[in-house]
Amino acid sequence: MTVRIYNTLTRRKEPFVPLEEGKVRMYVCGPTVYNYFHIGNARPFLVFDVVRRYLQYRGYDVTYVQNFTDIDDKIIRTANEQGVSAETVANRFVEAYFADAKLLGIQKADVHPRVTEHMEEIIEMIRRLIDKGHAYVSDGDVYFSTATFPEYGKLSKQSLEDLQAGTRIEVSDKKRNSMDFALWKEAKPGEVDWESPWGQGRPGWHIECSAMSRKYLGDTFDIHAGGHDLIFPHHENEIAQSESANGKTFAKYWMHNGYINIQNEKMSKSLGNFILAHDLISQYDPRVIRFFLLSAQYRNPVNFSQELMEQAAQGLERIDTALDNLEHRLGTGEPVQRVSDTDDRTLDHPDISQYRDRFVEAMDDDFNTADAIAVIFDLVRAANTYIGTAAATVAGVRAYRDLIVELVQVLGLLRETDEHDLAEEVEKLIHERNMARQQKNFKRADEIRDRLNEMGILLEDTPHGVRWKRK
Repeated sequence: MTVRIYNTLTRRKEPFVPLEEGKVRMYVCGPTVYNYFHIGNARPFLVFDVVRRYLQYRGYDVTYVQNFTDIDDKIIRTANEQGVSAETVANRFVEAYFADAKLLGIQKADVHPRVTEHMEEIIEMIRRLIDKGHAYVSDGDVYFSTATFPEYGKLSKQSLEDLQAGTRIEVSDKKRNSMDFALWKEAKPGEVDWESPWGQGRPGWHIECSAMSRKYLGDTFDIHAGGHDLIFPHHENEIAQSESANGKTFAKYWMHNGYINIQNEKMSKSLGNFILAHDLISQYDPRVIRFFLLSAQYRNPVNFSQELMEQAAQGLERIDTALDNLEHRLGTGEPVQRVSDTDDRTLDHPDISQYRDRFVEAMDDDFNTADAIAVIFDLVRAANTYIGTAAATVAGVRAYRDLIVELVQVLGLLRETDEHDLAEEVEKLIHERNMARQQKNFKRADEIRDRLNEMGILLEDTPHGVRWKRK
């Protein structure tokens, strides 16, 4: 089986063939750090985290780069409002990003380049564009000349004329053409600026990603990804300036996730209906948020609502409960027939590899996490049935447990590693409580129950023994 990716550039699913066998170079546009990121930002961060995880699961060596835009108009405005430096604002929200991303299970990139640390590369790329006739200096500013790039519009599938007629553009007497965009902006009073051959100033938005991706991934790399709103102008402009400067294809595959709607209305700051991920994390288990965002195929829009979040919580609980039950069976050994080491080596359990095959088939099809989760639910259902049968063995229970863990881990939905330590402690206390009850030491048994309750653990007596779950 081969991974297939929907390529925004070609508007079709294509077999994934990396530029270098066994290796993937991937760039994802990161946050502009002037505030906490909202749930719409969280979706690409999370979705492409899963793409990275899955490519690694399929055996690829992935180099993953995600930038921070740590200087722009919004950061400067926030700094001025708060009476602090732009650097202070940026540093504060870079740290906030890492904290919230960690809670959402988003792994750190291999490299997190910051714009302010790459001025040399940015200025060098602008100089190259000027030397090649693709950019011009105009009264302290530098602009990219879109007319010099005949393929401008190939990502958004619009001609230069159509884009010019249908897009809100920045009007400036400094431009030769209304669609030309800034590579370097002349310094304004009170703003952070850098020295350049064209005077004091700072870079335009688009050139930043082109310069940083080139430094860490080369002139051409495999996957460039981000939200649907970045197709135009950001990614379109990246292509134009990068391919003009380097004379090579910029990125082979372009991936873009769909929007998030709030109560069936597109989320936007102008409507005031955006939700900060930071606030949402205080209301919901971050794993539930992650599960919710993966419950739809990444290119489809997602509708956020209280009801759908509750459904996500219930779905995740089904998986967690199944793993708890399987761990309990393995921990006590009571409900299953203990098998010898020889039996264990011969895998004396049902063949459940079909679930892995179906999971891979779903994820190979443009990373369809919705179908992949459906496969996990089928596996959970089969596991729940299996552990209730007389034919259940330790090897069989372990096989179900290990496969659920394997697949859930690919999606980044597995509980933290300390959960295993918690499970061992809970099982130890339950065993101690059972012994106390057998010895009619009910005071000690009650003390243990109270301690478990304080740990957020609920006990349930069943025909198969004592079960436990989190509150």
